[in-house]
Amino acid sequence: MPDRTTDFFVALETRVWDALVAGDPDADRALLSEDFVGLYPTGFATRDEHAAELADGPTVTSYRITQERVVEVAPGSVLLCYRADYEPAGGGEPEAMYVSSLWVERDGRWWNTFSQDCTATA
Repeated sequence: MPDRTTDFFVALETRVWDALVAGDPDADRALLSEDFVGLYPTGFATRDEHAAELADGPTVTSYRITQERVVEVAPGSVLLCYRADYEPAGGGEPEAMYVSSLWVERDGRWWNTFSQDCTATA
């Protein structure tokens, strides 16, 4: 995995989170592949469904990514796993989850093709 560090993939993932904070569905959609699959406690989501959650504005007010780990699944495919602590938009208690995101390089560009969130209980 030459020239690709954990920081590189965290920076890509941060752009997804920044779109959630900004409530920017176009920025969100620009990072997700056309065949994106999201797997969440509420079920599955496509790229368009994921971006549509931002139609009414931000879903997150702040976040912090920690415990980052990167696994090269295959050349041009990297699994980023981490803990996200965040505050939902509209108030409420802070929440935490463990996230795994599969980033795949296609035609020289990295795309988020899969993401799974699990509620953190510890």
